[in-house]
Amino acid sequence: MAWHFFLLSLPLFGIVLAGYLIAHWRHWQPRWTQIGSKFAFNIALPAMMFHMMSHMATLPPVDARLLLAFFGGCLIVFVAGRWLAARAFKLDGVSQSVFALGGVFSNNGFLGLPLARLTLGPQAVPAVALVLVFNALILWTLLTVSVEWARHGAPNLRGFGRTVFNVLLNPLIASILSGFAFGLSGLQLPRMVDASLGVVADLAAPGALLVLGMGLRQYGLRRDLQQSLVICLLKLVVQPLVVWLLAVWLGLPALETSAVVLLASMSVGANVYLMSQQFQTLQSTIASSLVLSTALAAITSPLLLTLVIALQ
Repeated sequence: MAWHFFLLSLPLFGIVLAGYLIAHWRHWQPRWTQIGSKFAFNIALPAMMFHMMSHMATLPPVDARLLLAFFGGCLIVFVAGRWLAARAFKLDGVSQSVFALGGVFSNNGFLGLPLARLTLGPQAVPAVALVLVFNALILWTLLTVSVEWARHGAPNLRGFGRTVFNVLLNPLIASILSGFAFGLSGLQLPRMVDASLGVVADLAAPGALLVLGMGLRQYGLRRDLQQSLVICLLKLVVQPLVVWLLAVWLGLPALETSAVVLLASMSVGANVYLMSQQFQTLQSTIASSLVLSTALAAITSPLLLTLVIALQ
């Protein structure tokens, strides 16, 4: 299973490497990397999320307790990550939030779904699809609220209203909520609009990885290694164990338990790097954790999944 994981990771590393080599071109300018990041964050990713959420009615029904196990674990580890970032590394509130997101945002789109099909079979796909649909909605909202809360200080009615307003203005959150509302309406996008959105959405995943590779050229892999290793520990060990405990406590069936633990054990998602770019903090730390966690997950994910299945 580790060998299959490695083979599935090769295309991901290939796109990152392409971005890294492009940024080494002597005529390349750092501001072009910023432009690429803004395109991915403000156009491609929102298009992808609206397109996905607008088709949510076509997803098969899944036990909703699966969401409680996965995102309950995300919330617990996110809070722990913020506390650890403040205590151990003395980071400010915005940096704490991005640090904590690195410990809970999985690379499920690139690796989680194909690995679930490979290791657990096609019957696991509906569970994975449900997590994927709500993943960005919940975790990006959590991050944005955490950042805005840190920026505006002590909670009050005006500060809470400003936080909600800023969350809704975020292009990713706005696209997810509008796509969710459209999907619930039962309406269907015109075929041409749906196809056009799909084309733009297809640019989101490779675009995010390409921007990551460009960022690696700028920030390197050896800076802030201690912080990157702690993020990897949170992401690859702590989060899947917390999700596993919640799944057992909720009494989830064996298949759903294996699916959420597998998803939680995936490496740090490339979108976390875009968020670090968006908030201009921890770029080098997140860049390092992306590469390190992807390499380490080739060992930790198969081991954790094997352990979960053996104890069921």
